[in-house]
Amino acid sequence: MTSPPLPDWLEPERRLLVAFSGGLDSTVLLYRLVQLRERHPALQLRAVHIHHGISRFADAWVEHCQEICDSWNVPLQVRRVTLENRGQGPEAQAREARYRALASALAPDEALVTAQHLDDQCETLLLALRRGSGPAGLAAMPQRLAFAHTVLLRPLLDTPRSELEAWARQHRLCWIDDDSNADDSFDRNFLRLHVLPLLQARWPHFARAAARSAALCGEQEQLLDELLSDALSGLLGADNTLRIAPLAEMSEARRNALLRRWFAHLKVAMPSRAALTRLWEEVACAREDAAPQLRFGAYAVRRYRGALWWVKTRMSLDGVCLKWRDSRQPLVLPEGLGMLCWGDSGIAVRPPRADEPVSVRFGAHGQIHIVGRERGRTIKKLWQELGIPPWQRAATPLLFYGEQPVAAPGVFITQEGQAQPGQSWLLDWKKEQEQ
Repeated sequence: MTSPPLPDWLEPERRLLVAFSGGLDSTVLLYRLVQLRERHPALQLRAVHIHHGISRFADAWVEHCQEICDSWNVPLQVRRVTLENRGQGPEAQAREARYRALASALAPDEALVTAQHLDDQCETLLLALRRGSGPAGLAAMPQRLAFAHTVLLRPLLDTPRSELEAWARQHRLCWIDDDSNADDSFDRNFLRLHVLPLLQARWPHFARAAARSAALCGEQEQLLDELLSDALSGLLGADNTLRIAPLAEMSEARRNALLRRWFAHLKVAMPSRAALTRLWEEVACAREDAAPQLRFGAYAVRRYRGALWWVKTRMSLDGVCLKWRDSRQPLVLPEGLGMLCWGDSGIAVRPPRADEPVSVRFGAHGQIHIVGRERGRTIKKLWQELGIPPWQRAATPLLFYGEQPVAAPGVFITQEGQAQPGQSWLLDWKKEQEQ
C-alpha cells in the first residue's frame, strides 16, 4: 500500500525545523507534522525553542517543550537570545532576535516551519494599515518565503485560531499560555484582545476577507516586480549602486516604486513614503558639491558620481594608529572592517626592515608615489583619481613602515613598498561581510 501524498505546501522539502514555543499554535503544528511523519517515515523533523529570558516562566517553558518533544520523538534545540535595543519597540526587538536565532539553527537543506495562522494574518494586515503601509506591507505574510539559505513555510495561514484550539482539545494536547499575551500595551495583543473580537462579532468572516485583501496586494506587488525587473536591472551598477539620472526622468510614482525595489534588492527594511521623499530631495537632488546622506539605522544612503549607495555607517578613524608588532598574528581592524594578515594571497609588498616598525593607519600626509605613476599625489587627490568614494577612503587601512606609506590593500602599492624579485610578503585584507 502506497503512502498518501505529501501536502502541496511541503513539496519538495523533506527536512523540517519547527519553531516551537510550546504555545497552542506551534503545539498543534508540531503534532500534525509528527502524524505526517508516521505516514511518511522519510520526513525528518526537528524543533527549536527560542528562550528570550523575559518571562519568569522561561525556564519552565523549556522543560515543557523538552517533555513534549521527548514524548513525540522529536529532537529539540534550545536557543537563548538577548534583546538589543536599536530604537525599536520590545515586540520588534523580540521578533528580530527570534528570527536571527532561527536562521542560525537551520541545517543545510532544512526548511523552517512556523505556526502563524489566519488570525495572525489579519492582525498583521491591521498593523500594516496602522503604519500606513503600501501594497507590499499590506500583502502581509506569504505561505512560502525565501529565508536565510533556505525557505520558511507557514502551513496554518488559512486556519483560524478557533479551529486550532478545537483540534488541540480534541486530541488532548497540552500547551503553554504565555502570560504576556494578556498585556494589551503590546499592539498585537491590543488587536487580538479588543479589536478582532468586535470585528468578528459584527462580520464573522472578517479575518478571511482580510486575508484575501492581503493576497490581492501580494499579487499586485508580484506583478509590479515582474514589470519593473528589467528597469531596475538597467539602473543597477557595481556594488549594487543605483543610477540617479534615469530616475530623474520618471514620474514620482514610478521612481518611488523602483526605489522600493532597490531596497528589496538590498534585502533591507522598506522605507516609509516620507523617507523616500527625503532620500530623493535631500540626497539624490542635493547640490553637486555636497556630500549628502540619509541614515537608516546602522546604514545610510549616500550619493557619489551620479549614483545612490547603501553604506554602513562607522565612527571616524581619523588619527587611529594600530601597531602591528607580531607579523605571525593577524591584525584585527576596528569598526567591523575585518583583519589584515600576511599569508599566501593578497598584494605583494617588500618585507619591512628590522628598523621599520609596522603600523596601520587610516590617513596619510604629503605626496604619495604609487606604482605605475610617475608623479606623486596627495592622498585626497589619489583617492579622487582612483574613484574611491569618501566613506571607503576613511575606512581603507593604510600599511606603514615607520612613517612611510607602503600600501592600501586592494587599491595601490607605493613605490617605496614595491616588492623585489625573491623578496616579497603577501598582504591580505579579509573583510567582514556586510549586509
